[in-house]
Amino acid sequence: MIRAALALPEVRGRLTERAPLAPLVWFKTGGAADWLFEPADADDLCVFLAGLDPAVPVMALGLGSNLIVRDGGFPGVVVRLGKVFAGVEPIDATTLRCGGGASGILVSSKARDAGIGGIEFLRSIPGTVGGFVRMNGGAYGREVKDILVDCEVVLRSGERVTLSLDDLGYTYRHSDLPEGAIVVSATFRGRPEQTAVIQGEMLRIAAAREASQPLRSKTGGSTFKNPAGHKAWELVDAAGCRGLTRGDAQVSEKHCNFLLNLGDATSGDIEALGDDVIERVKAHSGVTLEWEIQRIGSAK
Repeated sequence: MIRAALALPEVRGRLTERAPLAPLVWFKTGGAADWLFEPADADDLCVFLAGLDPAVPVMALGLGSNLIVRDGGFPGVVVRLGKVFAGVEPIDATTLRCGGGASGILVSSKARDAGIGGIEFLRSIPGTVGGFVRMNGGAYGREVKDILVDCEVVLRSGERVTLSLDDLGYTYRHSDLPEGAIVVSATFRGRPEQTAVIQGEMLRIAAAREASQPLRSKTGGSTFKNPAGHKAWELVDAAGCRGLTRGDAQVSEKHCNFLLNLGDATSGDIEALGDDVIERVKAHSGVTLEWEIQRIGSAK
């Protein structure tokens, strides 16, 4: 584990040693990061990563909605992009420049106000631009690959580069973004649309989520990727996993592609429950589910 003895670069932002991560993720579970870095701006991030021992693991953290932090914590540096990275500005009639720390709700709302359609689906993804870009986030028939023009990233080496849509090699919930790279901004392109039409679609999406997903629970969003030709939740349900528990972790009865922390679950409980589901689905249908939720750090 990394401790104060490590020679960390001088920064203008905030560095916190042994920072608890549980309060920063939706499940409210997991251990601490050796260091949490909240950079003052992109230049501060570049200088920090350039001066950091290349052997030290680095991970970006957004809203923590698609993440299990294991109970042993993260042995490295977690980078959290604050308000300076959360701006969203229209560039022209169809294009937005968005900070890597901007939420999906903010991006879709700014697009609505600018009369830019086709970006409403981000309203339904509980995360930030950086996470959307890395995971090719999507919902309601749209994905980030449908709207991304390019993104600016800081590589693990500290180099700042711009990557085009083609550079990212998008497939379903996957990109070729280099390991340790942090998305500091992205450009999204939609289409001209009336504000009232955009607002109507955003309201429809919000109502659909409220009706079908356990939004007011301690959860992590969609747990498993949809296998080709299947919906993950249907496979989970058919295998008899709706309501299944492990400790204080539960498969949601409202939407069984969501795992819940009912109160005192550990990250170990949640991950083990997910593995139980994978085994049961495999035995029932022959389909092997893949995690959509990221799992990081070390077990206790």
